[in-house]
Amino acid sequence: MGLNTPGDEAKGKITSHLAGTGEYDLVARWAGGNNAGHTVFKDGEKYKTHLVPSGVFYGIPSLVGPGCVLHPESFQGELDYLSDNGFDTSLVKVHPNCHIVTEEHISSDKKNLASKLGTTSRGIAPVYAAKAARSGILAKEVLSKNLLWDSELQGRILCEGAQGFWLDIDHGNYPYVTSSVTLPYGACSIGFPPQKIRNIYGAAKIYDTRSGEDPLFPSSLLDDPFLKRLANLGKEYGVTTGRRRKVQWLDVERLIQSINITGATHVIISKCDVIDELGIYKVLDEKEIELKDLNDLLNHVRSRLVEDCPLVEEITFSYSPETI
Repeated sequence: MGLNTPGDEAKGKITSHLAGTGEYDLVARWAGGNNAGHTVFKDGEKYKTHLVPSGVFYGIPSLVGPGCVLHPESFQGELDYLSDNGFDTSLVKVHPNCHIVTEEHISSDKKNLASKLGTTSRGIAPVYAAKAARSGILAKEVLSKNLLWDSELQGRILCEGAQGFWLDIDHGNYPYVTSSVTLPYGACSIGFPPQKIRNIYGAAKIYDTRSGEDPLFPSSLLDDPFLKRLANLGKEYGVTTGRRRKVQWLDVERLIQSINITGATHVIISKCDVIDELGIYKVLDEKEIELKDLNDLLNHVRSRLVEDCPLVEEITFSYSPETI
């Protein structure tokens, strides 16, 4: 799951790495729809997905869970894309209770929410609203039988989140949030008790980014020359929308808060190579602090997490978009 920024923290890279270890029998997505985007590298090739879990890249059954929402045409397009690239899409199944995004939901999103809140215009908020109002449409009412999940959960399950902690509908900067639970307890919606959760992998970046509207990330950030260069070096554009992301220095206090609330046991902080290429090593930690070099920056972050995040067992700093 994402920790420091509202999405965009290399979750695709991390879930792909974990799926590729051969330790899992099922990869299951627990929330969101095709408003999320994951970038996965496999055998040197880059692939982009929006709803299909990363197990499909490794021959592992992949489930779109009941807490997700699905636009059938977009989902079929993603299956075709994966099939055209040689992956076995018969492994991908949808839970019968997953809710269906309709064209009316998309139209409502574009008309009422996109310009106001910076949504992805994918109909996500309206379909979750319909779900809460008991007027939604379930996958089992729409999708063909061969696409529906009809098995029992068993074995070792890798649960794949979407978006990040600060987009969570309960803990984010409401109303500038997504419409689902992004925290790891949401994974239990797949159909297992919380006692079964072993490890919680938290994805972060060494700097913060934000797609869409959020007063905590004002548009003035786009005009800062150093942050602008950082955004260009990091190729900070949304996988789903292609929008330019607003960039800010890493807020260490907010990162600590998200780690402690989620219970993350393993923290992977990516794009260390990008900030090293920029050559400016700043964090926000009560105030803006500039460190001497990358080593000092990473040591500062590590020491703060070790001191204030008692549940963390392992901290990894990543320097590549392809591997951890």
